[in-house]
Amino acid sequence: MASKFLNSIFIIILIAHLNVNFVYAVNAGEIDYAQARQRMVKGQLVARGINDKRVLDIMSWMERHKFVPENMRAYAYEDSPLPIGEGQTISQPYIVALMTQLLQLEGDEKVLEIGTGSGYQAAILAELVKEVYTIEILKDLGKRAQKRLKELGYTNIKVKIADGYHGWKEYAPFDAIIVTAAARYIPQPLIDQLKVGGRLVIPVGDMNMQKLLLVQKQPGEKLKEYEITGVLFVPLVGEHSKVQPKEEPKEDQTENKKWKPSEDKKWKVKQR
Repeated sequence: MASKFLNSIFIIILIAHLNVNFVYAVNAGEIDYAQARQRMVKGQLVARGINDKRVLDIMSWMERHKFVPENMRAYAYEDSPLPIGEGQTISQPYIVALMTQLLQLEGDEKVLEIGTGSGYQAAILAELVKEVYTIEILKDLGKRAQKRLKELGYTNIKVKIADGYHGWKEYAPFDAIIVTAAARYIPQPLIDQLKVGGRLVIPVGDMNMQKLLLVQKQPGEKLKEYEITGVLFVPLVGEHSKVQPKEEPKEDQTENKKWKPSEDKKWKVKQR
């Protein structure tokens, strides 16, 4: 019920924000998508501090309209999440770019994504790294994404229909993990499957308040957490919604602070 309500809210806000009429949506085929992408990159990404050249380049040509329902294609490059069916959404372009940039990908990584959705984030990642492993708990949604990604020619993406809470142990450890649904806490299996020095980006919180976290796994199983910004994602479901963490993290196991690009050289956003 909450997911359906969120979808309705997203649509209402989107229509009000765009201030367009129904005819525009019907004539989506007349839209210059390439031009819309360039406006998106300049107005939504660069203007908000996204400066990883590889991320910007990929998002300037990746055809996001192919990852949304046909009746939503007119809005594919607007500054908003969009419903993709089954109570799920595709994140707004800025959030996709932000989460991707925070992973600080170099090109040789193996990345795990929890929440395949329509496959857009997986496609972005596949252009940046060697291997992408993505998990979707909703069978129909996952199958559609798998078919779409195959049709687009991606051979470095593996899709699994399963509960992302458990990760994908068979291919662990991962250099980076990205979670595209809000968790009440960071699932322990994902921490276990992250390499030491690896990066995890995950929204944490409930439907009233969520924050995007950047987490680095340090030697001794310690986590260094950086709070990035407030966000709003659909909730992570499955096993995660049924169990509580075995124990609350001890104060000496985590370090949590507001992230600043300049405070730690290793985490400084690079101009590529």
